[in-house]
Amino acid sequence: MTTVLITGAGSGLNNGAAFELAERGYEVIACVQIYPQVRSLELQAKKRGVKLRIEKIDVTSEGDRRRAMSWDIDVLVNGAGIIEGGAIVDIPAENMRRQFEVNVIGPVLLTQGIARRMIARRAGKIIFMSSVVGILSGPFVGMYGASKHALEAIADTMRMELQEFGIQVAVINPGPYLTGFNDAGFLAPADWQDDPSARTFDYGKLAFPFEQFEPSVAFGSIADVVTGKAALFRNVITPDLAGGVREQSLKVWTRKSEDGLGTRDELVQKSYEMKPETPVGSK
Repeated sequence: MTTVLITGAGSGLNNGAAFELAERGYEVIACVQIYPQVRSLELQAKKRGVKLRIEKIDVTSEGDRRRAMSWDIDVLVNGAGIIEGGAIVDIPAENMRRQFEVNVIGPVLLTQGIARRMIARRAGKIIFMSSVVGILSGPFVGMYGASKHALEAIADTMRMELQEFGIQVAVINPGPYLTGFNDAGFLAPADWQDDPSARTFDYGKLAFPFEQFEPSVAFGSIADVVTGKAALFRNVITPDLAGGVREQSLKVWTRKSEDGLGTRDELVQKSYEMKPETPVGSK
């Protein structure tokens, strides 16, 4: 039996993937940030009749990381993350730091310890939950996207550094899924310790600028990457989005710095027009 540790399993895509893997017969260590989530996940597992090992692992806690590093893990899925919505020119410094502490520094420190155990036995797999905005970007999710771009670089580097030890590295790139995660990011400015009158944008008028997919369609795809059924390094798991993402990513090579200067970007405008939690295909 293969043991999979997945962080951020208290909700969203990581939660669904944890149950999908357990139902496929894998031993899953589902890690959550806080103790109330442990109880919530226990009740969820009992209701579904699924066996999970549930642990409180906050990736920003050195003690929690140290505890997780002592376990024998075959596959590590770095799923824990937060989203800090807002324009780059407005986000306070402490919020930027928190974005990177949770999404980059904490997961990498956890990975270091677990990777060393994998190196010793010359086998293992490390997966980073990136995002489509780890390849592209978008207005008001730029700091989140920056953290995911960082994970892309880290994962690709680790792939080269660890292959001689028999360790696989991969990234998963979900698009927008209707889990509440994306829309919650646009509530972040309400907690900023700043002067709202000095902001460039009024965030009460903005929403996540993309239609969002039904989450359940992603669970099996994530599990396929974990189990090796999907063997690519980069895995865009949103339905029919991979080709478009690849095409969009190439446009940076021909885009001019003065393109659109003095006009509002279409995705910024879409943030004004979009309603929160808009599903794909809605009229």
